[in-house]
Amino acid sequence: MEIQEKKSRNITLGIIMTGAFIGSLGQTLMSPALPTIMKDFNINADVGQWLTTIYLLVVGIMIPTTAYLINRLSTRVLFITAMGIYSVGCIVALFSTNFSTLFIGRGLQALGSGALMPLLQFVILYLYPPEKRGAAMSLVGITIGFAPAVGPTLSGWLIDSFGWHSIFNVLTTISILDFVLSFIFLKNVSKGTKSKLDILSVILSSIGFGGVLLGFANMGHYGLYNVVTYLPMLIGILSLIVFTLRQLKVEKPLLELRVFKDRNFTISTILVIIVYATMMSATIIIPLYIQSVRGYTALHSGLLMFPGAISMVLLSPSVGRFLDRYGARFLCIGGMALLAGGTIAFSFLHESTSVVFLSVMYFFRMVGITMLLMPLTVWGVQNLNKEHLSHGTAINNTLRQIAGAIGSAVFVTVMVNATKNSGEVSRVLAIIHGIDVSFMASGILGVLGLLISLFFVKNKKGLKA
Repeated sequence: MEIQEKKSRNITLGIIMTGAFIGSLGQTLMSPALPTIMKDFNINADVGQWLTTIYLLVVGIMIPTTAYLINRLSTRVLFITAMGIYSVGCIVALFSTNFSTLFIGRGLQALGSGALMPLLQFVILYLYPPEKRGAAMSLVGITIGFAPAVGPTLSGWLIDSFGWHSIFNVLTTISILDFVLSFIFLKNVSKGTKSKLDILSVILSSIGFGGVLLGFANMGHYGLYNVVTYLPMLIGILSLIVFTLRQLKVEKPLLELRVFKDRNFTISTILVIIVYATMMSATIIIPLYIQSVRGYTALHSGLLMFPGAISMVLLSPSVGRFLDRYGARFLCIGGMALLAGGTIAFSFLHESTSVVFLSVMYFFRMVGITMLLMPLTVWGVQNLNKEHLSHGTAINNTLRQIAGAIGSAVFVTVMVNATKNSGEVSRVLAIIHGIDVSFMASGILGVLGLLISLFFVKNKKGLKA
């Protein structure tokens, strides 16, 4: 059924956006809860970290298949199925009494969540003409950026007040409500078409992306030269090479990689990788500084980052309208300047750095990210035809997911190595040195993004470049 009425379209977007938001939120709420869960289940950190790793792995494996699923299934069937699986995962996690059950629940959550964000992006890009996509896609910007930013605050408050089970109580309530509403109100945006699934491509994709994600996830815990790090990476990279060659050969690829022939799409993808790697690394390192060095609680850490999270909600609609009217160039240059500047400012932290300074710099970084994430996505896909939109969104989300994992792992590893080699007698000063070096490396990556924006993001007319 085609959506023609504005009210019906808004209801459909609201339902899908809610699902995508809690899917993204479910990924970020777990980290602050790990110490409590480890204590309750009497497990060590190496085991407990699998609750976050399994989510990352399953989502990373699931997203590349969403281009096929979006084209094969109707919008309604795909969303209800994904939301149903996610809800079951939340329920399993809520009533878990041991690590194994909680682990299964997290895996089911990730399996459902993997399709939600690409579906939201596809629906918006499909429904709106290029000149109106900026304002519409601001909804995705809120979902992608706000959930990781607000997650630590919400999680810290819930854990301190009600215990870690309350996290899944919230997720279960919202997911079931959204699932029921989708049954009643969700309309089809596009109808599924019969097509054959390339099983070999799915296998290669799963091994490839899964291996790379697993390797980088392990790097933060075991280091680069441990077999549990480099072996999955090597297998993953080799599988992705074979996967890429196959996509360029088969008639109906799982992912249409020829979209990289479009200059805008390629540049935007590179910049999104830089932005997300820089963004996600800070969500780990800043709480580490606040809690481990300064002695504040997880809640205080979340509150410090909360103004930046709110800025995404407040500014995203205006950024979208600006994009529609003036194009991506100014937003990308300004956003990269704020992101790089705010990140480099964090490389000068010391024992008594003002928490107000931390909050203000984090705020500027999040403003920069708001000016970048969705404008880059819209600018990148503007020249793709509708048949390739599902592939463009799947590729964008896959590489964004991998960038977050790689960025977090690499910059945490930089921090750990710099801490070990700092020469400081004081443990606290050694940690601060490691954090400063890590943020300087991240800031340099931001400067690289700024240079790419200056030379390659151009406007011709409106969004055209």
